Amino acid sequence: MFIIYDVVFFIFALICLPLYSLQGKFHRGFNRRLGILPSSPGLENPIWIHAVSVGEVNAVKGLVSQIRKNYPRKKIVISTVTATGNKIASGLINNGDFLTYLPLDFSFIVGRVLRKVNPCLFIIAETEIWPNLITALYRQKIPVITVNGRISERSFAGYSAIKLFIRPILKKVSRFCMQSETDALRLKALGVEDSRIKVTGNVKFDIDLENLAQADFSQYRKKLWLQADEKLFVCGSTHEGEEIKLFNVYNKLLTAYPKLKLLIAPRHPQRSKKICRLAKDNGFMPILVSGITSSCPTCINKAVFILDIMGELFNYYGASDIVFIGGSLVRKGGHNIIEPASLKKPVIFGPNMFNFRDISGIFLKSGAAMMANNESELVNGIKYILGNDSKASEMALKARAVIAANKGATGKNIEVIKEYMRS
Repeated sequence: MFIIYDVVFFIFALICLPLYSLQGKFHRGFNRRLGILPSSPGLENPIWIHAVSVGEVNAVKGLVSQIRKNYPRKKIVISTVTATGNKIASGLINNGDFLTYLPLDFSFIVGRVLRKVNPCLFIIAETEIWPNLITALYRQKIPVITVNGRISERSFAGYSAIKLFIRPILKKVSRFCMQSETDALRLKALGVEDSRIKVTGNVKFDIDLENLAQADFSQYRKKLWLQADEKLFVCGSTHEGEEIKLFNVYNKLLTAYPKLKLLIAPRHPQRSKKICRLAKDNGFMPILVSGITSSCPTCINKAVFILDIMGELFNYYGASDIVFIGGSLVRKGGHNIIEPASLKKPVIFGPNMFNFRDISGIFLKSGAAMMANNESELVNGIKYILGNDSKASEMALKARAVIAANKGATGKNIEVIKEYMRS
């Protein structure tokens, strides 16, 4: 089977690696993906957690904390695929832990990495299928647990088409901790037995609401030189093709709210300069947040802020008055609603939230968020919220109630992890 997987992955690599090169996705840590690690990491059978990118890394923060609490002597390995995810994950690493990139899924690379790391447990955040890696872990009797697992409609259709190929791989995963019953049913349809599936909920709900209630984000408003009568509209995790729509929306909003300020936080900060050019082309004066000094950027006519610093979006959500969730006006599937909602911010998003369908559905059903199907509805929705303080407060309170009602997934995942650590 290793040979078959190697051939399949080799074909995949031939197609994708040249595209990675053209898109500038090779980074300094790419040698880790080739299995080039320190000769002796000295990890002593660590717990290995894999989180592909930023969203998954943020999701497992609470899980990492709980693992440390329950197993204080265990070292932790965290791997990602993306450089942005790796940068965020660096904040979770303690002395003696190991931060790396997931090895490319060739049997000879995977084998070399596992011999050096030698984990006692492998945890995958959400749902990724790496045939050679999972097979090698299975052969070495190292349990594999999926936490916060989900299978989107698109992924389910793709997996169903190659069900005979992936079913033997899924059988080698010890336990699937899934976000919802829908995800569990899709997994069963792919051939996974009930006994290896547990619905534990979504760990993204496990935010410490009490501590957040005391948090002060005023310094981030000060950094943008915002005045007391100025409101901040933050568009988080935006994608290609979305910023132009948001500039159109902002232009229309300025007629009714001339003191409204816009901050765009692209999902991939390396696009910041391109967004700056787009802003200029549309009559705005772009200001990179990293370049703000002692001068007053809001004094500039038609200024817009571009957040080009990794790991700061949450803080600017805290400084905002209203939040738009990116990836939803274009077909990218949306992003995490829970973070801004936990900060008591009214949240609005577009129609393409298919990666967060269950969460967005709960928020909409509870009146805790608002959906706009197009630019016109987005303009009207934002005007309605900005002009109606009681509605904004009502949405924020309902959102916090939704979060509180859905907490607990991290604890359930820890109980599953304890089962396999005991064995």
